Order: sequence, then structure tokens, then C-alpha cells
Amino acid sequence: MRAQDLDLREILQFDPNGGVIRFGSQRALLFDAVAMGILRKELVDLLGVAGARGVLTRFGYAHGWRTAENLKTEFPWDDEWQWRWAGGRIHTLQGLVVAEAPPRDTTEGPKPLGESIWRDSYEAEQHLLHLGQAEECVCWTLVGFASGYLSYCYGREVYGIENRCRGRGDAVCHFVARSREDWGEAIEPHLPFFQQPCLEAALAQVTEDLKRSESRLRSRRRALELADAAPNVAGIVAQSSAMERVLELARRVARVDSTVLLTGESGVGKERIARLIHGESSRAKGPFLAVNCGAVAEGLLESELFGHARGSFTGASQDRAGLFEAATGGTLFLDEIGEVPPPMQVKLLRALQEREIRRVGENAVRRVNVRVLAATNRDLVAEVNAARFRQDLYYRLRVVEIRVPPLRDRRDDVLPLARSFLAEVAARVGRKATGFTPRAANQLVRYQWPGNVRELENAVERAVVLSRGPRIDVDDLPEEVSLALPGVRAAGEVRPLEAVERDYILAVIKANDGNKTRAAEQLKIGAATLYRKLKQYGPLRNTLAS
Repeated sequence: MRAQDLDLREILQFDPNGGVIRFGSQRALLFDAVAMGILRKELVDLLGVAGARGVLTRFGYAHGWRTAENLKTEFPWDDEWQWRWAGGRIHTLQGLVVAEAPPRDTTEGPKPLGESIWRDSYEAEQHLLHLGQAEECVCWTLVGFASGYLSYCYGREVYGIENRCRGRGDAVCHFVARSREDWGEAIEPHLPFFQQPCLEAALAQVTEDLKRSESRLRSRRRALELADAAPNVAGIVAQSSAMERVLELARRVARVDSTVLLTGESGVGKERIARLIHGESSRAKGPFLAVNCGAVAEGLLESELFGHARGSFTGASQDRAGLFEAATGGTLFLDEIGEVPPPMQVKLLRALQEREIRRVGENAVRRVNVRVLAATNRDLVAEVNAARFRQDLYYRLRVVEIRVPPLRDRRDDVLPLARSFLAEVAARVGRKATGFTPRAANQLVRYQWPGNVRELENAVERAVVLSRGPRIDVDDLPEEVSLALPGVRAAGEVRPLEAVERDYILAVIKANDGNKTRAAEQLKIGAATLYRKLKQYGPLRNTLAS
């Protein structure tokens, strides 16, 4: 029998009503190619490219060895060459690849024990589909199969190398097999993928990744403990009554699909509130996409939101879906909505009202199913009165308005937030930071935080990086924070004049590095008056002024 005489109708045995499928006399299974592609991606995500290649190569090698063993006894071959060549024919019959004989090799030197051109490789196809174009050849299972098949046929170690592959952009895949001796040093980089140590190294890497993940989880747990058990919803620390009201309103509005306008100063955490609304809504399993409208060039904003057709403008080399389509079934967060130019406001209003969009360069209307949340740090009422923002769009966005208060109006959140950031940053940069000294904590609460939560997070990160000990002290904080003067309120109550005066005087002395003469000049009081007041303060002066 010749390899070319193999006929799938004769080899494949199955009951049309279902049941066991046999390929020759051996049980066979049918697998969907996309499912195999998903398995490949999962292996790459879990083990890395090297680990996944090792698993699939060894699997293919075992499959090839077993196939060669079965074919030898299943059919009466004309000669051993036909049996060896049957491996490529089996590849084709099984739908894995179309194997073709290469042009006759006229070069001198030892001829390869196997060589084939592969067309329509399922592995290259699935790698491109799930992982994109690779830098190296990717037909790992096919190479393993051919190597295992030929190794059994020749009774010695035969290894294949793929030197061209569609998965890396070549027109076709090309495979060459030689004995280990004939390959020489050229086979050395490929040998680990046929051997167990490659898998052991991949598993060791997975173990190391798991240890790092465990460490991050422990750090996150410490962060929650440091936050004084403050309510933490979707990463939002809220101990103040003002922020608790915001979260309560956000959770209520999450139950419906209405448009929500989030207002407040820059850095107060409007996007976090938007993510909370999405996460507690019926759309939680759908995507959450965010775009800063002020960061997108005016001419590109329409394309970014609605998509474009190929050739609709310079650089539009292919059709592209916009964010409204990409967020279908989920939530689209439009940050800095007050920056949208007037012409675009009209199109945005129509998209919100009609729930349909039209890509740039297309006439077709596309229905969209997306919830829109918007945010701004501008006074949109003033923008409407100044004719810079459409009134109808404003009311369409402001079905429900949630105002996120600035950090200076919710001082009860400052220390819990700071402690949470401290633990997170310390874990990320590998520093041991256990908390704040009383003086540092006092300054954090004193400071007005014009940059709100974002400024606080940056200040804590700076302090962790610069700290010399396990606790953050005043000197580790940014200068504007460490020199912050006391406010007139504490714990929500107006402080007595005597206490405000004392803290203010001591803060001015500290700002002058302890120089009392210069402090008295700045306070517009005599030096004797200053010393008399310090004497009245007693032992507290050393603690508060330091």
C-alpha cells in the first residue's frame, strides 16, 4: 500500500447516530479548531510562550509516535518509505494542515529525513486569531507530531524545525526534520521544548507568579486593616457622612438605566463612582469603557465615539467601531463632558435620545445598547448660560446628578484614604511602611488638598519613597503639606480662638525652622510677646512646633 492510497472514507469509522469514532482501529475524537485555539491562549496566559510551546510540542510528539506505531501494523505498506511518508498524509486527512512535498533539493550534503510545505495550518490560523502575529514560528503541535512520527519510524532521535510560518507572517509554513547528529548545534535552542525540564521551568514560573499574587493579596488585606475598617465599596473609602450619602445615592441609581451626571472638582474620584454604578447595575457583566473628552482632538472625537468607515479620512485604513458600539451591553463613561465642542454636542444628543449612531463616512444607522455616565468639573449651568453648552444636552445628561464633595469637605476620609494608599504603595514599591506618626497624621488632616484624592495619593507615594523608617513623618510629606497651617475647625466643630492662635503661632515658628525672631516679625508682634505666649503654652510647644 502507498501513502497516497490512504482514503479518509475507509480509515474513519463512525455511526451516523453518534457514538465512538475510530480512525483506523484506534478511538478518535473531534475537536473544534477555535476551542483548540482558546486552549492555546489559556496555556500561553498561564505558562508563558515557552511553557505553552513545551506542552503542545510534547503532546504532538506523543501523538505522532503513537500514530506511527499504529499505522505500521494497520496497513500492508509497499515499503518503509511509504509508511514514513504516510505521516504527512495523515496530517492532511485529519484536517490539521495540507502537507505538500517541497521542490526537489539539489544541494549537496546530508538530505533531511523529512521535509514538507504546510498550507492552511490550523495552529497558525488559531494563533493569529487569539494571540496575533508572532515573532517566531508557532506550529508547535504539528512539529511535535512530525518529530515523534519520524523518530518512531527511524528508531532514533529525529527532530523537526519550522523555519517559515504563516503565524509570523510568511506565505506558507515549511518544516524540515533531521537526526540530532545531522542538526548539530542548530537543534540546541529547540531541544528544551521536547523535554520535561521546559515544563518544569514553566511550572516554576507559575509558582513564582502565584507567590507574588499571594503577596499582593496580603498587602491589600493590610491596606484594608490600615484603613480603620472604613466602608470600602469598589475601592472607595468612605467614612465621612458626606461621602456615605454619595455612595448611597450611587447604589440607588445603579438599579435603573438612567443617564447620570457626576460633578465635582478634579481628582475627587468621579470615575470611581461611575465604576461603582456600573458594578452594581444589571450591566455589570458588560464592558466599562471610559474616555476623557477633553483629551481627544476635536476632529477625532466623533470617530472615537461613533467609529468610522474605511477611507472616510486620511489614515482610516479599515472599518473601526467606536466606543458606543464597543460598550454595547455595558457602560460608557464620558469624562470632562464640558469640553465637548458644540457641533459634537448635537450628535451626542441624538445618540442619547435615539440610541443609535452613524459611523463617520457611513450612511447606515446602527442601534446601540449602552448606558452613558458623564462627568465634569465645570459649572455646566454657567456654560449653558454662556451658550457654550447646549441646554437640551445638559438636561438629557442630568437625569440624576451626583455631586462628589472635595476632600476638604470630608476630612474624616483623609486618614483612612491615606492609610489605604500607604499600604498599596508600600507593597508596589517594596518598602516596609506601617503607618504615619501623629505629627504627620495631623498635617494630613490640616492640609486643604486642592488636588483632592489624586493629590493625596501622590503625596503618600512620595512619602513612602522618601521615608527613612517604617513610619511616615512630617519631613517625608510634600512641603506644602508639612507646612500647612491649622484650620478653624476640628471634628466638625469650630475651634476656640485660643487653640487656633496657639497652633497658628507654633506653625509659623516651624515654617521658619524655629527662628522665633523671624516668626515674631511675620506675626507682627514683638519678640517679648511671642516668648510670653510660648511660656503660656507650656510643654506642648515642643511637640507642636517640632
